[in-house]
Amino acid sequence: MTTATKCSSDSVLTDGDVRNYINGNFVSTADTIDDFGPATGTVIARIPRSQQADVDNAVAAAKSAYPEWKATPVAVRAEYLHKICAAIQKEAAHLAELETLDCGKPISLTSQVEIPRAALNFKFFAEFATGDETQSHEMADAVNITQRAPVGVAALITPWNLPLYLLTWKVAPALLCGNTIVAKPSELTPLTANALAQIIHSVGLPAGVFNLVHGYGAECGGPLVGHEDVSLVSFTGGTATGKLVAATAAPQFKKLSLELGGKNAAIIFKDCENDDWDNMIATTVRSSFLNSGQVCLCCSRILVEESVYDRFVTDFVKGVEALRIGRPLDKDTTTGALSSRAHVEKVRSYIQLAKEEGGVILTGGVIPDLKEEFAEGFWLKPTVIAGLDPRTSRVATEEIFGPVVTIHTFKDAADAVDIHNSVKYGLAGTLWTSNLKQAHAVSRQMHTGMVWVNTWLHRDLRVPFGGVMASGVGREGGKHSLEFFSELKNICFKY
Repeated sequence: MTTATKCSSDSVLTDGDVRNYINGNFVSTADTIDDFGPATGTVIARIPRSQQADVDNAVAAAKSAYPEWKATPVAVRAEYLHKICAAIQKEAAHLAELETLDCGKPISLTSQVEIPRAALNFKFFAEFATGDETQSHEMADAVNITQRAPVGVAALITPWNLPLYLLTWKVAPALLCGNTIVAKPSELTPLTANALAQIIHSVGLPAGVFNLVHGYGAECGGPLVGHEDVSLVSFTGGTATGKLVAATAAPQFKKLSLELGGKNAAIIFKDCENDDWDNMIATTVRSSFLNSGQVCLCCSRILVEESVYDRFVTDFVKGVEALRIGRPLDKDTTTGALSSRAHVEKVRSYIQLAKEEGGVILTGGVIPDLKEEFAEGFWLKPTVIAGLDPRTSRVATEEIFGPVVTIHTFKDAADAVDIHNSVKYGLAGTLWTSNLKQAHAVSRQMHTGMVWVNTWLHRDLRVPFGGVMASGVGREGGKHSLEFFSELKNICFKY
């Protein structure tokens, strides 16, 4: 079974069945897993079904390569990152098509956002390293010099929603800091991880420094997290799985970073009514349904001040209904498929639950009528629900991770903050207001790791990324990624 895209004659990428990448070699496994294209519901590739032995081989390769990679100067490591960045940029069009094929998302998203960001992740950390200065602290009779040292073998486990984007966000700083890697991508979206392995192979990264194993979480991810020779684990995914990862890694005292789920809210104050209202509506539509709501930062709850609620609902629903669902490779498509048939059924079960909880479906909630090749795909119309209790409704408080948002009213800032903080998640939040004093006051009270004011997903890669409570442990980005993927060692020299 081969993928549907074609490589140019000078491409370093090769179409074909996905394989593990261990110690500089692409290797197969006896058993395989079918990889389905979400837009069509058909098998597009077969991937390795890795087991404990495959994980052991990958970790052994990483462990063997670690001493030499650890001793490699940072400037040389950074140069490898620059080479990987250039290769991703060269293969950008093909990578975007692979991601669209594997995820069912619009080509506009993969080509304009995800693949460029994957390249930027390597460029950013390669350049950021030059400003990571050694710290020194003078005493009356001594000087302290703080150095950064690698940790060891890093297990990197990434989800299906932004496959290459999130994998490279971990791989780049892990390599830069001198760690060796065993990466495990989602079995639902393996194609660009396989392509990254091919790119890394093409730039001549030493064998064993980067390894890739495919498979199910229980059979491959679990053994990787629990392996005695893995020193640190960086996991991005669902909160339930994150609990299992923590339960396995913590007793072994591994360094652990968890970027988990969210139930993010957008807070709309009445004073933005006459201050760029149209931009607020357009941005809120985007923040609700980008990648069919399958982004951890999407706003799945919208809290609107009572006096502008009716106007907001009218304009928001109009904006949602203008989204174009269709062939992912069409440049005008704005909304693609969901990740899997099982995920469609999960999201639909929440829509049914909303009705049982007394909610009103304002738009969507059904499978679109798509013909021909897309008739069996994993589709669902963007759905807007009103009339639910924002504090007690399961639909309004549990993570759905799909094209479903709920709209609620609030009386004043205190009420908005109370509703916002009533869920167990605390990843990100957005608020819209022209009152700067109110923006500062409310943002300080929002129990999240990140807040956007009058914007959404406006990212500076230097700032901390991560959440609180059930949304995770630790931070990524800039020096925060370097701190996780390294150990600080202080050396005191007495005069």
